[in-house]
Amino acid sequence: MLEERLVDFGTRVCELLRRIPKDLIAKHLSQQLVRSCTSPAANYAEARGAESRRDFIHKMQLCVKELRETSIWLRFAHRLCGRKSEIRQLTAECNELISIFVSSINTAKATRGRHGR
Repeated sequence: MLEERLVDFGTRVCELLRRIPKDLIAKHLSQQLVRSCTSPAANYAEARGAESRRDFIHKMQLCVKELRETSIWLRFAHRLCGRKSEIRQLTAECNELISIFVSSINTAKATRGRHGR
């Protein structure tokens, strides 16, 4: 289930953050990552209860936005915080999730176009 995958992803990122040193830079990265990596699960839950196809697309786009932000913060973490193998795995999962959401959005838009809504 995609929602569970998003929760697992956010949890794995948060677990990583617990293990990195807490200097000024790592603290900033941690704060940003906690927000962006946990947000897609909540936004996806909202999308599943969307009131219209347009609302669904909008909420799914929010998921992509937050996942792309997470990807950027993970790139910073990769360069600054060590744990490169773990961060590479998280980055790969983040990119897969982005692809899933972009595909779903494109499908929803194409369907909307065929139905005129």
